[in-house]
Amino acid sequence: MESHLLAAEASTSTSRGLTITLFLIFVAITLGITIWASRQTKTATDFYAGGRQFSGFQNGMAIGGDYMSAASFLGIAGLIALFGYDGFLYSIGFLVAWLVALLLVAEYLRNSGRYTMADVLAFRMRQRPVRSAASLSTVVVSIFYLIAQMVGAGALVSLLLGIKPGQTFLGMDADTAKVATIILVGALMIVYVVVGGMKGTTYVQIVKAFMLMLGALVMTFLVLWHYKFNLSSLLGDAAAQSGKGSAFLEPGLRYGVETAGDAAKTFYSKMDLISLGIALVLGTAGLPHILTRFYTVPTSKIARKSVLWAIGIIGTFYLFTLALGFGAAALVGGKAITAQDKAGNTAAPQLAQALGIDYFGGDTGGAVLLAIIAAVAFATILAVVAGLTLASSSSVAHDFYANVIKRGNASERDEVRVARISALVIGAVAIVLSIFAQSLNVAFLVALAFAVAASGNLPAILYSLFWKRFNTSGAMWAIYGGLISAVVLVFFSPVVSGSPTAMFPDSDWHWFPLSNPGIISIPIGFLCGYIGTIISKEDDTEKYAELEVRSLTGYGAH
Repeated sequence: MESHLLAAEASTSTSRGLTITLFLIFVAITLGITIWASRQTKTATDFYAGGRQFSGFQNGMAIGGDYMSAASFLGIAGLIALFGYDGFLYSIGFLVAWLVALLLVAEYLRNSGRYTMADVLAFRMRQRPVRSAASLSTVVVSIFYLIAQMVGAGALVSLLLGIKPGQTFLGMDADTAKVATIILVGALMIVYVVVGGMKGTTYVQIVKAFMLMLGALVMTFLVLWHYKFNLSSLLGDAAAQSGKGSAFLEPGLRYGVETAGDAAKTFYSKMDLISLGIALVLGTAGLPHILTRFYTVPTSKIARKSVLWAIGIIGTFYLFTLALGFGAAALVGGKAITAQDKAGNTAAPQLAQALGIDYFGGDTGGAVLLAIIAAVAFATILAVVAGLTLASSSSVAHDFYANVIKRGNASERDEVRVARISALVIGAVAIVLSIFAQSLNVAFLVALAFAVAASGNLPAILYSLFWKRFNTSGAMWAIYGGLISAVVLVFFSPVVSGSPTAMFPDSDWHWFPLSNPGIISIPIGFLCGYIGTIISKEDDTEKYAELEVRSLTGYGAH
């Protein structure tokens, strides 16, 4: 017994040392890229759009790096490992969403704007009110998304450092170590944005996308090799080890749950599934950090190519999440996953540890593979938070400071300086909120960000591009109506209070029964945009005609 404990402790220290070493190597490489990029960043176009010099493949990789977040790698693998079929619904939703982005947004947006989503709206409307609304919406969506990434970083730490109840590392228990990690990740993301701008952030995302795809491919191959490429055996073992039996492979474990004798609860569970699906499919086309990526290429044709590359990369990755999730259920087991992290955020790293022990023998093999995959996960988190912080700080500087406060008279140098200060403030807010959200699954948190984006941003973008009558009043109503309804419904939902996994589990002020507000807030956003337009007499058809020509042909695009 004593020898087992000593071996486990040796494995923990090996894993700890390796993880910290690999993480520091990645940070050193990416900081090097960031410092190099800072020397190439001379104008506002360089800071906001990377000089518009990226190819379709490079931008596709960067979009993949931006999109394949901690939610994809840690959250979805965890949800599949705990809920089987229902967990995979996230993978499908996140992937299908790209068709909406490709068909309705990518090309038109690249032709119509310069740096931010608000550029498209402000083209045919009054600048100051529209830019103020778009800037606020961008910051709110980005902070929701940032919280998810930071929570993922915190969840990784206690596993990687091997801190068990009653143990400490550098004088910190597991909870203190999680908080320290969230602060560290927040500080690093601020450095990437403040120093490197879009060029540095893009190269960090390309490196990270390559690492993540390679790590996921290796783990998928090892899981399939373990089962002699027999998917039936893998699924059978996953169902058996999950503790849920055959129900694990069928719908209804998490969503659409039939509650005997309670028709209302059954109905709300089914509505939650529909709400989640709507939010996932429509959310991508309204995410500010994804929309800004379309401005980093020279033409709309390359913007379309980059989305096609992104769909290929992201689609392949989501196929890998099936093997990661079901592999974790089969080889680690539901009990071991929830014992480490109730929300399942550590399922993929735990699978890496199990595969390492299985293939490379002993605890050291497990420690090595765990350290490698953990470093990849940290890389994922750092790259995504940098992209999010850049999108939101750019919007504050370009939309709110330069065009609302300074009325278009700000110098490029002042604008970029304000963007850097904004990155600092937004990063600090995200750090504080993340410390309170550690009990929530990261894929679930990202789904909330998607709902807010689809409610506030998407109606305004689509109406602006495709509805001639749309005007300033309609844009304001759409953004504020969708944004406020989504945030209010989340605040009064079981996500924030009234359930064991809520942000405030000991309090209960919830009255909205659904966990995702999309089914209510997205139609409210579109309806508000329609009502706001109809009640206003403002009508500039000439400007719409100019926007239509620009969005379709690229004539006059920056």
